[in-house]
Amino acid sequence: MIRRDLRQLADTRFDLVVIGGGLFGACAAWDAAQRGLSVALIERGDFSAGTSAHSYKVVHGGIRYLQHGDIYRVRQSSNERRAFLRIAPHLVHPMPIVIPTFGRGWSGKTVLRAGLHAYDLLTIDRNAGVGNIARHIPRARILGRDEARQMFPNLIRSDATGAGVFADGQYQNPPRLVWAVVESAITNGAVAANYLEATNFIRRGNAVTGVTVQDRIDGEQFDIQATVVINAAGPYAEPLLARNGLQLTPAGTYSRDACFVVPRRMLPGDHALALMTATRDPDAKLSRGARHLFIAPWREYTLIGTWHRVQRPGSLDILVSDDELSRFVADANAACPELSLTLEDVSVRNSGLVPFGENEEGAEDLRYGHRSELIDHSTVHGCENLITLIGVRLTTARFEAKRAVDLAFRKRGHRPPPARTDSTPVTGGDFDDWTGLVAEVEAATAPHCSGNVALSLAHHYGCSYRKVLDEPGEHPQGVIERSSTIRAQVYRAARAEMALTLEDVVLRRTDLATGEYPGRPALTECAAILAAELGWSSEETDRQIADVVARFPSWEISRVDS
Repeated sequence: MIRRDLRQLADTRFDLVVIGGGLFGACAAWDAAQRGLSVALIERGDFSAGTSAHSYKVVHGGIRYLQHGDIYRVRQSSNERRAFLRIAPHLVHPMPIVIPTFGRGWSGKTVLRAGLHAYDLLTIDRNAGVGNIARHIPRARILGRDEARQMFPNLIRSDATGAGVFADGQYQNPPRLVWAVVESAITNGAVAANYLEATNFIRRGNAVTGVTVQDRIDGEQFDIQATVVINAAGPYAEPLLARNGLQLTPAGTYSRDACFVVPRRMLPGDHALALMTATRDPDAKLSRGARHLFIAPWREYTLIGTWHRVQRPGSLDILVSDDELSRFVADANAACPELSLTLEDVSVRNSGLVPFGENEEGAEDLRYGHRSELIDHSTVHGCENLITLIGVRLTTARFEAKRAVDLAFRKRGHRPPPARTDSTPVTGGDFDDWTGLVAEVEAATAPHCSGNVALSLAHHYGCSYRKVLDEPGEHPQGVIERSSTIRAQVYRAARAEMALTLEDVVLRRTDLATGEYPGRPALTECAAILAAELGWSSEETDRQIADVVARFPSWEISRVDS
């Protein structure tokens, strides 16, 4: 059983402490543990509670960087997409994307055909080592006008001359991917804990020798000793450095990236649709013109985004107001009037902070961040054994984590052994036949559960699904109301996945509330299980339910509970 063991963290001197339990930090902990280091992984909130959970769910293959002439990033992104398709086949799958073409210039079929052909050549090894053919990225292709309009009736403009089709990857459930990586790290010997905030670095002379932490559950403070510290806390990395007198110059620029969920499929089939907007990419050397707004199928929902807002220096505010959301809905309708969206069509608004490029105040055509930052503080601040990793794209988390762990080995005076995280399956990912796995889960859950439940279990747990079905509890295979989540998942989250709140369960260990408000009966049922497992009072149980309800717009709550 995986448990939150703070005493082990306090009583052990580790080779490495990783601060930050998003995908970057989780990958660093897994990589380091797999290569033989003793590792502690700590997260101030819950694992994947920040940007990792609230992204647009795309595993980028690098096609956008072709416009920038950045061949390195094209290759890197394609390689990392391939790695995730290989190591997490239950949680990452190909997603075809359609880009309409117009006229005969830069927005026409000829230019797009040439670009897609170049992309295919640059990523010719995109499926190497991906044994599951269902997870292969196909070659790009061009559609004629009639075929494109038949694919998306009423959604592609009448003056379209056709469309290009390429594929990227899509995360089925980012928090489950992060947890699978965390569990893989723990299986390899790492010690991990959520709700444990790093407040200060422990210093001996000019070297960092560990971190002081505070348990955000009971307020206890203690030290974790380590030879090397990797600060992978995302947007919280710089405030932690600043508290310790290690300001970065210049301070990082961040964007609050936002998208929203519509609780139904708005597109036929499994293809996403890219629509032109009014803004441009000023860094593009070869551009079709405007940037794109994407409408993508995701599970039984539709994702629409992404919008960017440059944050004030030091601001960690990521909330999307109703007024902003109204503007986003209007933008989507302007790009495609046939959507006819209203504010009440939105069930979830997602947002997170990512590093951004340098932009003048009020700029509309924004420059994106291009490179993750790996900072060796011995060269920047004269502070030994401290590394900061601030990642740009989730797609490259495994690769950037590898770079950070390589540096950690060198800090310890050792040559880094080869990393194996690009080919070693995460927990649940060691299978080849996706269709066969789903059939196996269906057989194991029949006659208690529907095919939707079996499919959800296969996606969440992969070949480790039996751990959930074997979880003891009262009718553990019973289904939570209006969902494909079974009670055994809630039991397991509390007993073996470090879930400490109702939000942890319904937003991250399961997909119960990731796409829409699940309804008060479902929340009450989950909360009752957790109250019995975690010892909550009736007042605490009510507070936990209220915290989840507060995350959803009022119109969504009224729609479901009325």
